[in-house]
Formats: sequence, C-alpha cells, structure tokens
Amino acid sequence: MRLHPPRNGAPGDPGDTLHVTPPAPAAPAAPATSPEPGAAPETPADAAPPPVPPRPGPAPAPLDRLNAAAPEEAERALLDCCGSTRWARRLVAHRPYPDPDALLAAADEAGYDMTPADLSEALTAESSHHPLTRGPAALAAHTALRAAHAAYEARFGHAFVVSLASHPPEERLDQALFALRTRLGHTPEREREVVAEELRLLARERLTRLLTGPVPVP
Repeated sequence: MRLHPPRNGAPGDPGDTLHVTPPAPAAPAAPATSPEPGAAPETPADAAPPPVPPRPGPAPAPLDRLNAAAPEEAERALLDCCGSTRWARRLVAHRPYPDPDALLAAADEAGYDMTPADLSEALTAESSHHPLTRGPAALAAHTALRAAHAAYEARFGHAFVVSLASHPPEERLDQALFALRTRLGHTPEREREVVAEELRLLARERLTRLLTGPVPVP
C-alpha cells in the first residue's frame, strides 16, 4: 500500500485528500505437486552423500590360506602333493610357515623320514604319466614308453615316478625313457631308495605350484 503526501492547496481542496493506493493482488501460489510414480525422492542440497562401501582388500596369498585353513582342508591340499597321510599331517601340524622356503624345508624333512609304509601309501596315489611330445616320432616314443611302464610295474608292483622339472619339455620324453630303462635293472631295495627321492622332488614341485597358482584350499 502506497501513501501519497498531500499536495499544497486550500483546505478542503481535493488535493489535500490522503490517497491510498490498494496493494496489487498477490500471484496465486503454485499448486503442490507429488513425485511421479517410480521417481527417486529429491535430496536436499545440504544432505550428506550416501556412504561409500569399503573396497574389498587383496586376496590372501596361497601360503596364508594354507596356514589359516582348517586341518582337514589343509591336509587334503597337501595330499595332492604327496599321497602319504603321515607326511601331510606332519606338515599341517607344523603350521604356520613364515615363507615358502620354510614349507619346502619341512616337506623335505618329512620326505626323508618316510617309512616303507608311508612310501607304499604315497605310491598308491601315483599313476604313470607320459610326458607330452609332438613330431613324427611321437607315436613310436609313446608306444615304447607304455611298454616300459608296463614292464616296470610288473617288476616293482607300483607306478613309475620321476621328476622331470629340471629338463626342458622337448627332452622329457627321452629322459623318462632313459630313466625307465635304467631303473628296470635295479634291485627292489635300490629302486625303493630312488623312488623315495623322486617322490620328495615331486612333492616340492607340486608344493611350488600350490604356492604360486590357484589354491584348492577353501
């Protein structure tokens, strides 16, 4: 509302009249609207942002998982490296291992202490494997290898085991054939000594793969 001051003039002059100007009508308020179905509610400008979920940490190392596994789970994983139950349980009992070298040293010590019964149990879990090879002579070489394996098993009563990790892949078939033919001439007592050493080496190779690749321990 605006007030207009009186203008100069004689009393009673209409100019002395106080004029009141009525206020302008207010604009009608906008009707309240409800959010459309399914629309997200509006967030006030000063509202705190939603909390960010924590990122998962790095997966534990294979040795950490082996150290932390339940005894029966760790034993199953170790039996894949050597089939002697006493060997596997001895390694389980000496956990935790501070590093892979400590585990490999414990495996070597347990391997040296295996009894004839431990060796027999471990050999039962083994099977004769043929190194893979290619080339025109591959078929003949594998035929000779199968015949040598059969002769070995008939002589000693268990699978032929040999560690070939120190040889390049292209030489492994020839090395396996050479070892088979050489060891067929051993006495059972001498071959038992060789088998114990080969099982120890194989256990080291398998443990190394267990510590550097996917781990079956839950």
